[in-house]
Amino acid sequence: MILKIISSTMKTVYTATCLKMKDDSKFRLIPGTLIALGISYSTVAAKSLTIDKFMADTVTDSQTLKSRPEDMKTIMELMIMNIQAEFCRALEKEEPKEKFKVDRWLRPEGGGGVTCVMQEGEVFEKAGVNVSVVHGNLPPRAIDQMRARGKNFESGQLLPFFAAGVSAVIHPRNPYVPTIHFNYRYFEVTLPDNTIEWWFGGGTDLTPYYLNEEDAVHFHRSLKNACDQHDKAYYPKFKRWCDEYFNIPHRGERRGVGGIFFDDLDTPSTFSFVKSCAQAVIPSYIPLVQKHKNDLYNDKEREWQLLRRGRYVEFNLIYDRGTKFGLYTPGARYESILMSLPLTANWKYMHNPDPESREGKLTEVLKNPRDWIKFE
Repeated sequence: MILKIISSTMKTVYTATCLKMKDDSKFRLIPGTLIALGISYSTVAAKSLTIDKFMADTVTDSQTLKSRPEDMKTIMELMIMNIQAEFCRALEKEEPKEKFKVDRWLRPEGGGGVTCVMQEGEVFEKAGVNVSVVHGNLPPRAIDQMRARGKNFESGQLLPFFAAGVSAVIHPRNPYVPTIHFNYRYFEVTLPDNTIEWWFGGGTDLTPYYLNEEDAVHFHRSLKNACDQHDKAYYPKFKRWCDEYFNIPHRGERRGVGGIFFDDLDTPSTFSFVKSCAQAVIPSYIPLVQKHKNDLYNDKEREWQLLRRGRYVEFNLIYDRGTKFGLYTPGARYESILMSLPLTANWKYMHNPDPESREGKLTEVLKNPRDWIKFE
């Protein structure tokens, strides 16, 4: 079955909305007019999003999706389902032993998700690619979290929300293959006056266990190319935001060699930008898997990998905004929220690598992030 996304009516609404938003940066859309802001899909592109190519049925039933083809909730759900399927199949091509287990789940409070996990493979020790499409009322701690970022929400308000996103964390077996994380999401909150606050957020970052500068440059260049299609100011801004966000303050180091990160974007062209970033994941990462998955390694290198995974766990459980929101949400599905954790990790008391060793050189970069490619 094919769901059509674009129509001439939508183009009219989109034009009118853009004009309004240019006049008023704080303009909020009334429910029912939240129509696919900044979408670059054409009818031809939309036809490529066929449900039978997804990993599972959509979370939202097909009749509802067909009834609102121009609504951003529909468009975002179809996009993230497509990104999930493409990435899972790209990973399966590199893994000779295992396939993804597909787990479609529903949340009693509203919505659900599709969790795809591959474990104990030859190439990927654990790979998780998750789609969630949930709705309900924001819990108090989630409201407080958003207020801390500058959202003008009052404590104690009943605030219905909708959230849709795709996220993935890939933990390879070989220490020379880096871990990748990405997450792209869309959020709506309905305010008491029946207007809607909406925004996009997300990012992609790379966590190597041994520093390969050529890999880091390739990864960052892929993300910069995606950003530059929309605004050449995006990459330097979001690269630095990533370095600030994926920081482990109690360790004084970043989680990896960075990438891009952004949140609270609500300009008319944001969806198109998010789609470009999500589509950049495969070309940014799969060549690195192919390059290193057969590299030889020893027990010492494996031990270092497990120690670095311990840092990954620390960040995700203590600081990660998405993990916190998921755990705060009533009816949260903890298996899916915690899919980012590796099968194995290690902690060693007061472990400090020799500064001149390869492990020490990676640690230096984590403490002092680099600009991997030149930009204006």
